[in-house]
Amino acid sequence: MTSRAYSRTEHLRSLWPWLPLWLLVALLAVFSHGPMPLYSTRTLAVAWEMWNHGHWLVPHINGAPYSEKVPLLFWMIHAGWFVFGVNDIWPRALEVIFGGIELMLLATLARRLFPNRPWVAKAAPWMLLSLSYAFLFGQQIMYDVLLAMWALAALLCLTPTARRAEPRWLLFGLCLGAGLLTKGPVMLLHVAFPWLLGPLWSDWAQQHRARWYGRGLFSILLGGAILLAWALPAGFSGGDAYRERLFFTQTAARVVNNVDTAESLQSHARKVWWYLLYLPLLMFPLSAWPRASAALVMLRRPLEPGLRFALCWLLPTFVAFSLISGKQLYYPLPELAGGALLLAGAIALLRERHPTLAANGWLGTWPLGVGGILFGVFLFVLPLLVTDNQLHGEWVDAAADHSRFFSIVFVLLGALLLLRGRGEMRRLAFAGLIGTLALNTLFTLTLWHKYDLDPSAHLLGAADAENRTIGYLGNYEGQFHFEGRLRHPIEEIKEGQSLQNFAQAHPNGLIVARPEKLSANDLRYALLVQPFRSSWVVIWPAASLADLRAGHTPPEPEQPTQIYPINEWRHRSLL
Repeated sequence: MTSRAYSRTEHLRSLWPWLPLWLLVALLAVFSHGPMPLYSTRTLAVAWEMWNHGHWLVPHINGAPYSEKVPLLFWMIHAGWFVFGVNDIWPRALEVIFGGIELMLLATLARRLFPNRPWVAKAAPWMLLSLSYAFLFGQQIMYDVLLAMWALAALLCLTPTARRAEPRWLLFGLCLGAGLLTKGPVMLLHVAFPWLLGPLWSDWAQQHRARWYGRGLFSILLGGAILLAWALPAGFSGGDAYRERLFFTQTAARVVNNVDTAESLQSHARKVWWYLLYLPLLMFPLSAWPRASAALVMLRRPLEPGLRFALCWLLPTFVAFSLISGKQLYYPLPELAGGALLLAGAIALLRERHPTLAANGWLGTWPLGVGGILFGVFLFVLPLLVTDNQLHGEWVDAAADHSRFFSIVFVLLGALLLLRGRGEMRRLAFAGLIGTLALNTLFTLTLWHKYDLDPSAHLLGAADAENRTIGYLGNYEGQFHFEGRLRHPIEEIKEGQSLQNFAQAHPNGLIVARPEKLSANDLRYALLVQPFRSSWVVIWPAASLADLRAGHTPPEPEQPTQIYPINEWRHRSLL
C-alpha cells in the first residue's frame, strides 16, 4: 500500500464511529416530524416560489422580492428538486449532509493545527456533535449550517499541511464567495480575525506578512466578486426597493439599531451582554463538564499554534457579534466548532501538563450524570404529579402520557456519565447526542401537533387552486406556501376597515386569523381551527368574519368547523 493510500485509509478510519452515529441520529431527528415553522417553512416557501415562478435570480416570498437572504441554499434545494421532484425530504437531507461535512472539516482542521496531538482531531468532532443546541438547530432548513461548513472550509485553507505551509489563497477566495452567497457579508466576520491575526498563530504569516495580507486581500476581493456577480444583476432585476434593502438597509439594520427603513426588517436587536448570558446554553453539555472548565482555566503561555488559532478566532469574533445590534442564538453557529476545537486542545494540554487533574474524578461528568438521573426521576413521577393536580402546564400535561419511557433513557444516560476511567469524553458526547434525540422525540410525541400547520396549509392550497383570494390578519411569514403549494400571494390585512374592504372585494375569499383564545363563534362559523404554539389558527370565509366583526349574524355554514387536535384541558379552559 502506498503512503498516500495508507493516509486515505487512516482518514477514513478516523471517521469511525462518530460519523455513522451522528448521521443515524441526525436522520432520525430530522425526519421525526415535518419542517418547523417558521424557520424551515419560510425557507421552503422562498425555494418553492422561486421554483414555481421561475425566479432563479431573485429570491421571492409571498409575491415580493426577498432581500433577507442570498440564493445559494435555494439553488441547492432546486438542484435536488430537478432530480427528485419537489419535496421536503431533499432539503432536510441537505442539512444532515452539511452537518456531516462540517464535522469532517473540523476533524481535518484539528489534525492540521495539532499535528503532534492526534487526540485533538479525534475528540473535536465528538465534542461538536454533543452540543444540544447546535444539533437541534442543525435540523432546521436554514442557512447557518451551510455557512458553518463554508467558514470551516475557508479557515482550513489558511492552515498549513505537511507538504505546504502557504495558504491556498484561490480556494480560500472561492470558499469565501460560497459563504457570501449563503448568508451575505456576515461570512467575512466568521473568518476575518484568524486571517487578520495570522502572524499570532501562523509561522508562515509571521515570516511572509506582505504575501499573507496581500494575497489574503486578493482572496477577499475574489469572494466579493463572486457575490457581486449575483448581487448586481439581482439588484437591477428586483427593483429599486429590493436593491436598497439588499445593498444597505438589510445589513445595516442588523449591525446598528434604529436604522430608518421604509419596511420593517428582521433586526433582532439585543443587549451587548446577550450572547454571554446564553453561552452556557450554546455550549451545553460541555459547559457543565468540570474538566473542560479546568482545562481552560489552566491554560498558560506559551500556547501552541492550534490554541492560538482558536483564541484568535473565537475571542474577537465573540466581541464583534456582541457589539452588533442584531443577535440570534444561531448567528455564531460556526464558532461552536471553534469552541469544540479550543476545548479539545485545552484538554489535550491538561492531560500532558497536569495528569493528576486530567484523572481527577471530581472533574468528571458526574454533575451531568446526577442531573440526568434527577431529570429521569422527574419524568417518572410526572404522571403522578399531573394526576394529583400538583403540576400543570402545556408541556407537562402533554408529556405525562409518554414521560416514563423517556425517564428510563435519562436514568441510563445519567448512570453512563457516572462511570469513571478511559473514554470519559466519548461517553459525554454519546449521552449528549442521545439525550438531545430523546428530547426531540418527546417533543414530537407531545407538542408537535401545535406546530404542524399541514391541515391549514392543505385547506388554503385547495382554495388557492380554485383561485380564491386569501387574506392574513397580521404579518404573514410564508408558513403555508410550500406545504399548500400556493401559487398566489396571501394578502396581509388588518382588523377594521381593511378586513371589511377585503371581504367586499373578495366575497368568496378566505381569511386566516391568529386569536390568543377561541370563542364559540370560532367553532361555529369558521372553516378550520387548529392550535399553533400558544395560540390558534382559525380560517374563515371572508364574508362570515366580516359579518361578525360588523355585529351581524352570518349564515349557518354548510359544513361543521374542522377542529384539529385540542388538548382536553385546553379545550375546557377556553370554552
